Amino acid sequence: MTDKSTTPLLDTVSKPADIRNFTVEQLKQLADEVRRETVETVSFTGGHLGASLGVVELTVALHHVFDTPHDRLIWDVSHQSYPHKILTGRRDRMLTLRQGGGLSGFTKRTESEYDPFGAAHSSTSISAALGMKVASDLAGIERHAIAVIGDGAMSAGMAYEAMNNAGSMDARLVVILNDNDMSIAPPVGAMSAYLSRLISSKSYTSIRHLARDVAAKFPKPLEQAAKRAEEYARGILTGGTLFEELGFFYVGPVDGHNLDHLLPVLKNVRDSKEGGPILLHVVTEKGHGYGPAEKAADKYHGVNKFDVVTGKQAATISNAPSYTSVFASSLIKEAQKDPKIVAITGAMPSGTGLDKFGDKFPDRCYDVGIAEQHAVTFAAGMATEGYKPFCAIYSTFLQRAYDQVVHDVVLQKLPVRFAIDRAGLVGADGATHAGTFDVAYLGCLPNIVIMAAGDEAELVHMVATARAIDDMPSAFRYPRGEGRGVEMPEFGVPLEIGKGRILREGSSVAILSFGGRLGEAMAAADELGSRGWSTTVADARFAKPLDKDLIRRLAKEHEVLITIEEGSVGGFGSFVAHFLANSGHFDKGLRFRSMVLPDIFQDQEKPDTQYAQAGLRKADIVTTALLALGEEKAAETMRRSVKA
Repeated sequence: MTDKSTTPLLDTVSKPADIRNFTVEQLKQLADEVRRETVETVSFTGGHLGASLGVVELTVALHHVFDTPHDRLIWDVSHQSYPHKILTGRRDRMLTLRQGGGLSGFTKRTESEYDPFGAAHSSTSISAALGMKVASDLAGIERHAIAVIGDGAMSAGMAYEAMNNAGSMDARLVVILNDNDMSIAPPVGAMSAYLSRLISSKSYTSIRHLARDVAAKFPKPLEQAAKRAEEYARGILTGGTLFEELGFFYVGPVDGHNLDHLLPVLKNVRDSKEGGPILLHVVTEKGHGYGPAEKAADKYHGVNKFDVVTGKQAATISNAPSYTSVFASSLIKEAQKDPKIVAITGAMPSGTGLDKFGDKFPDRCYDVGIAEQHAVTFAAGMATEGYKPFCAIYSTFLQRAYDQVVHDVVLQKLPVRFAIDRAGLVGADGATHAGTFDVAYLGCLPNIVIMAAGDEAELVHMVATARAIDDMPSAFRYPRGEGRGVEMPEFGVPLEIGKGRILREGSSVAILSFGGRLGEAMAAADELGSRGWSTTVADARFAKPLDKDLIRRLAKEHEVLITIEEGSVGGFGSFVAHFLANSGHFDKGLRFRSMVLPDIFQDQEKPDTQYAQAGLRKADIVTTALLALGEEKAAETMRRSVKA
């Protein structure tokens, strides 16, 4: 006897067109089945569960009402797109989600025609959707452009820049605010649902047109007063005054889990012929429909594999603390000694460890929302008044504040301390979240100190070093995941600026490591030593200023000098090569190699596999050294053994 499918209706769906003629009751059943499928999938793969569960009904409704992919649908941030992927022809590949060679955890243009825009960083959807809508209008193509933006993403300035621009245009852009945290609206219920249907309906907009035409016959002051009265009346009823002031026609709030309320409003929005942008305010709950997620404090925002019945997540076992936790505990210890230390992050308190700092010092910890530009200049302002801001931002997110780093911090030599988490490759989050470029984009700037921790103990000292640097900005980078398991100091001691350290002395090969590949460098030195090549290992600690004395010594005393880093070309290795070239060391026959991340965007994989693909493991260092030494046969043997 075979089990009956638990998703009989979903089994009939291969594309959104298949649900266009579904009844409301069928859509409700479909939503239940999609939710079940989403939970089952993420229990195997891990990922962003809570946000996806919160938009199940909204996803079903949007694909039922709008003609996707002809109509453009953008999810922002797109970690909420798992139900969307299930309904758009990718259901049979969902168990490859966030796995090597599998589906991305975000929308991806190369993955599906139903993903018109990649939105793994937040707050970009309104700008992109407006661009798509204007382009369609210019081409004479009738299509809708719909941006679904979360309330967190709506905290970023770029969203308001886009809304300000859209509000001055006639393009019929549709923005759906997915509100699952903020209390910016009155309670959702039958009355608000009725008002939303009324305001979005043809009859209301027709009356509005008539009132506007009549008011136009009045003297100008009266016409403007009438227009204001109507706008503020709707604002009082619905809470949308802010969006109205930006030029949007506001509708909502609507219960995002009630298809009886949601569907008629979406249809009214779709069928409206009035020009100008519209904002539909939809209230949802992260983790909705799955008990363990609803009860969890973070609503299962990001989870490991878990048991569907109990919700218990698979535990990760490690003998070493994570770099993030080491940063947090070190900063707390420094702050206990120095009342001028403050901490700033952009909507990532738990991701950066600042939630622990905030528990200890609630008046000295600031989460500014998804607003990295503001975070950096806010930190700069505090620095002008003698405070010591630590700005904790992921490497990939700091990219969005580059102008502020340059003009508001570095140009003015303000002592803002940048704690750069997720430096290097990040596994399942893939290319969009990899910390690849920060050494290159910061290292080209004057007046900044740049450090990278070779192990967790070094990170403790670098936090102390950053605190002590009070005449210019500084940055220290550290990878995702656990440390190397080294002995930890109780307190950090400021390092001598621009000075590295030698961990092992040799005479033939020198490996100069910057950052998280130090363990691989030490292992490579062991392997080279067993092959008869005496090897020095040095930890650079600083990319700026370079330890020129150390580099001169390594270049003078060794046949081969190799630099290695978890960053792109143009970073530490490039700085060393520039110095060696200008100081004439290459003229004396030095064989120099620089090992960096490849010049590609690497897709998601297990971190160890990613570093193997990047060529930054022990075996790759050994092979690089052997080739530089002229040991081609030994290098080829090493390559074959690695492949095997």
